[in-house]
Amino acid sequence: MIKKLLGAAALSALMAASAFAADDKPAIVFDIGGKFDKSFNESMFNGAEKFKAETGVAYGEFEIANEAQREQAIRNFADQGYSPIIAAGFAQAAAVEKVAKEYPDLKFAIVDMVVDLPNVQSIVFKENEGSYLVGMMAGMASKSGKVGFVGGMDIPLIRKFGCGYAQGVKAAKADATIFQNMTGDTGAAWNDPVKGGEIAKSQMSQGADVIYAAAGATGLGVLQAAADGGALSIGVDANQNHLHPGKVLTSMLKRVDVAVYNVMKSGKDGTFKGGIQALGLKEDGVGYAMDDNNKSLVTPEMQAAVEKAKADIIAGTIQVHDYMADNKCPVE
Repeated sequence: MIKKLLGAAALSALMAASAFAADDKPAIVFDIGGKFDKSFNESMFNGAEKFKAETGVAYGEFEIANEAQREQAIRNFADQGYSPIIAAGFAQAAAVEKVAKEYPDLKFAIVDMVVDLPNVQSIVFKENEGSYLVGMMAGMASKSGKVGFVGGMDIPLIRKFGCGYAQGVKAAKADATIFQNMTGDTGAAWNDPVKGGEIAKSQMSQGADVIYAAAGATGLGVLQAAADGGALSIGVDANQNHLHPGKVLTSMLKRVDVAVYNVMKSGKDGTFKGGIQALGLKEDGVGYAMDDNNKSLVTPEMQAAVEKAKADIIAGTIQVHDYMADNKCPVE
């Protein structure tokens, strides 16, 4: 009990030291892995920074170090009157729901999970659609006919990435072999680049020459191992092409930066609304990255095929199965 009290006191002191009077200013609570994970958290950070640069309005922020700090951090911001308070990741859902009920006059948002309260905006993405496109690229780029997928925490959301990827791979190369491995079943799976690298090396030893990482900071180890081992990698969430120029085939963009910016701006403009936003290819919520770092890897034929698939998915001609709909994948 004393340890818990000391932990809460330390958290409050730390937040007080870095925070300011709220006056309806926004706040963001990053999840395990930190705001500079080069992936999910960092993309959220970039959205917040864009809002700050455009409006001149600073925002509160906190990077949690353990699971117990989620509710403490959200509650501390609520106590100080911050609004909207944005929580990064599905694991913060219970904390958001609890605190949002206690502060009905404040606005909250959560990315990657649904919290059904009138003062909470739930932002989810159609990761299966974006993953389908990078899967097609992987299938077309692979010389061995064997590709890999390294997920972070073994949860339905990450299986959704893997399933969409597998569907895209098979659409491009029907006889392709796909290796899929998860890093772990706890939050630590998001922040273990050493293990990510080990899994990537194992997949490469079985012949995989393109590997997609959907694992937060763990994915950095996957990208490094692929670059060192002569395979191509695929980044996730943010554009990670620049991390290993000429060795990252593409990155599956998940525009959490746009989502965070929009939440903060709607809070400032008075247009914030609770409810669910589901962002896919049609809404430009997901996509794939092309830049100078990967242009030599993507042939005109590959890009044309992917652009056609993108248009077909938006039109409904191609239906990409959502693993989370039934916890099943039609392609293995």
